[in-house]
Amino acid sequence: MYDIAAAGKELGFPDPADRFLDRELSWLAFNERVLDLASDPEIPLLERVRFLSIFATNLDEFFMVRVAGLKRRINTGLAVPSVTGRMPAQVMHAIGVRAYELMSRHAALLKEDIGPRLDAESITKIQVEDLTADERARVDEFFFGHVFPVLTPLAVDPAHPFPYISGLSLNLGVLLRYPDSGKELFARVKVPPRLPRFFNVAEATDRPAGRDVPARFVALEDIIAEHLGTLFEGMEVIHHSTFRVTRNEDLEVEEDDAENLLKALEKELLRRRFGPAVRMEITENIHPRVLEMLKDELGIHESEIYHLPTPLDLSGMSDIADVPRDDLHFPKMVPQMNKDLSLRESSDQVDVFAAVSSRDILLHHPYDSFSTSVQAFLEQAAADKNVLAIKQTLYRTSGDSPIIDALVDAAQAGIQVLAVVEIKARFDEEANITWARKLERAGVHVVYGIVGLKTHAKLSLVVRQEAEGLARYCHVGTGNYHPKTARGYEDFGLLTKDRAVADDLTKLFNQLSGYAPRSEYSRLLVAPSQVRTGLIDLIDSEIANVEAGGTGQVRIKVNSIVDEAIIDALYRASQAGVDVEVFVRGICALRPGIDGLSENITVHSVLGRFLEHSRAFVFGNNGDPIVYIGSADMMHRNLDRRVETLVQIVDDSHRAEIIELFDLAFAPTTSAFELTSDGTWTRRTHDAEGSPLTDYQSELIRRHRKRRRIGDEA
Repeated sequence: MYDIAAAGKELGFPDPADRFLDRELSWLAFNERVLDLASDPEIPLLERVRFLSIFATNLDEFFMVRVAGLKRRINTGLAVPSVTGRMPAQVMHAIGVRAYELMSRHAALLKEDIGPRLDAESITKIQVEDLTADERARVDEFFFGHVFPVLTPLAVDPAHPFPYISGLSLNLGVLLRYPDSGKELFARVKVPPRLPRFFNVAEATDRPAGRDVPARFVALEDIIAEHLGTLFEGMEVIHHSTFRVTRNEDLEVEEDDAENLLKALEKELLRRRFGPAVRMEITENIHPRVLEMLKDELGIHESEIYHLPTPLDLSGMSDIADVPRDDLHFPKMVPQMNKDLSLRESSDQVDVFAAVSSRDILLHHPYDSFSTSVQAFLEQAAADKNVLAIKQTLYRTSGDSPIIDALVDAAQAGIQVLAVVEIKARFDEEANITWARKLERAGVHVVYGIVGLKTHAKLSLVVRQEAEGLARYCHVGTGNYHPKTARGYEDFGLLTKDRAVADDLTKLFNQLSGYAPRSEYSRLLVAPSQVRTGLIDLIDSEIANVEAGGTGQVRIKVNSIVDEAIIDALYRASQAGVDVEVFVRGICALRPGIDGLSENITVHSVLGRFLEHSRAFVFGNNGDPIVYIGSADMMHRNLDRRVETLVQIVDDSHRAEIIELFDLAFAPTTSAFELTSDGTWTRRTHDAEGSPLTDYQSELIRRHRKRRRIGDEA
């Protein structure tokens, strides 16, 4: 285990509290960057609405997992300080203060800026009392036809105990009075989560997209509130307000003690629904008696209660973001078929096996189409009579995924299919259990990887009988085999027939499905044994190059960088004069720009219409760059508790393509967020003359279209 304090002392670094940023506050800083995009008037309006929704969804997950974990450690007395020296209670207090600031800003942004702009575009959230007679009739019809039959009002009295409030549910707290006796009671009404969060009462909802399409939205909880008299006939409704509870939804499964991981996980999922409350959001008009009752019944502390304006749960704003107004969205981007997978004389797709036999193919999604590359690779494998075996890792996908269908078809056709399914993929556990069983019923060999480790690697291996003998085709990626998210997540993938990669994947799949703990690899770095040490060795090589009079460069693109050993290696590199560039989407515990420690380190972040999800690593190697892509972030869980893979990219054009991405991301002419040593992110959008800087993702769309045109003309 890496001794943070000892390493820092030996290397002459500051104490941990001075050289690392707090992980949790860094995550909140990431979500603040999302909020910055929602605040940007130069971003199309409905995309700003989408960023409002993303901010809310992100924060929900943060409380369910990170805050819940902190609370659990505090309650169980495991008060171990973080690497920054802060105790869990101190971190929790700092989170509460910062989260409330961001949630208040989030709510104010909708009320004071985005809401009025939506009104000006005839996309309006209205109150029930502002409906026209025709609109009110449609609301009544919707309520009685679709909402009323689903509602279950739950009273609280000696015969009816306080009901269980499920995590992330939106609820109405209602005070009622018996007209005769004057006795007052409390009731809770849950807003049905499977109904539309906002109901569009505008008449012309089926017109084609355009500026003339009105949208008038009424919140579902407002519709229910207007009809409370129907739910509680014969009672007086004194008061109503909305509240929302977030619960601990992190899973704890002791695999060593579980004979059947699937059953253990299903039991834990049931327990998750009853996790303790970690946050309660309430509207500012809540009745004091209702608030006291909720606090007592939920066992929640005042510091965990957030008073906010209506509406609560802005994750539901995604319904409004989907309004079909092309003029208020990003320009449409249609993924291109990779130029190495298309026929020059037509747009038809070529045989993937023939294409990969002639060259390695580097994919960059969503700019390169997933359906005509990775999906086509597996579909063609499933339908090919010469294919003998398919081996596949699955971390997240959808139940109706063509990837699942292809594996099922392959198994039913007599192909030996192995699926290494990670059923512990956070928040996808129930879905993964469902389609894992679907695969098993079809005859797929389903395994759940190595005890104690999540299988996060993105791998596919197809064994095919060819005239020259057995051939093995490989895909190694940075993203999940999920066709839906592949349209919005930025990821790399390598399709190759290279023997070294095929040997590596064969060994790794044998380890995942059987026993091969001492496997050694050629072009792969595999966690938990090799990724951290392998990357540190490469960083140290750059240091040695500089010390020998050469140049040194390290470039890292990840979702998060927290691992202290990696960060300390980058600090050593900076001190030696190596230029270090870190391109990070989310958490960054590294402090750049500190004299004598990290003055040669620059950290940038890009957020936009696509989620930057790929991981890439470039080492200068005195002019002959060493380049890797893969699944691993620089976090303890990835490097110590997961099976992760990085694959070395050897084709010169592919290496150049990845290097160009770093050149673009760190160019002074490119818009980006830049991290300062105190943990503050500064967004650069315009140059000194006020001209807009290049948008990173828009430029990549342009380059891929140009590359495709050149390929077609070749």
